[in-house]
Amino acid sequence: MKLQINNQLHEVDVEPDMPLLWVLRDLLDLKGTKYSCGIAQCGACTVHIDGEPVRSCVLPVSSAAGKNITTIEGLSHDASHPVQQAWVKHQVPQCGYCQSGQIMAAVSLLEKKPKPTDADINAAMSNICRCGTYKRIRAAIHDVAGTAPEVAKV
Repeated sequence: MKLQINNQLHEVDVEPDMPLLWVLRDLLDLKGTKYSCGIAQCGACTVHIDGEPVRSCVLPVSSAAGKNITTIEGLSHDASHPVQQAWVKHQVPQCGYCQSGQIMAAVSLLEKKPKPTDADINAAMSNICRCGTYKRIRAAIHDVAGTAPEVAKV
């Protein structure tokens, strides 16, 4: 089966129902996409397929064949993507485990809605962060969008 991942063609010999996540992590050594719940609820395994965020832990690899797959490694080779930079600036991660999925979801949101409202962010960012850094996630997204609320000067 041929897979286009991060603008590189890969050929893998796997069962068609193998989850894409296992192909990425175990066969192609792309460890940035994380496994957590295994039932598409938490979002740690979020990747883009043809620009749409998907939960790779339940997606059969055969569903991704012939499509453009982007993982966290494919956003930039040096963490220079604006969302990655905003994550650092706003110190979003605590444990960091969910952050690749969070970043992939945020990138997708900003591509669809370059100036998202809080309601847009709440609707799009369904990934779970056990550390509870949701305020920092929102601040980073607003920063990239240029919609950060003004801070009152004392």
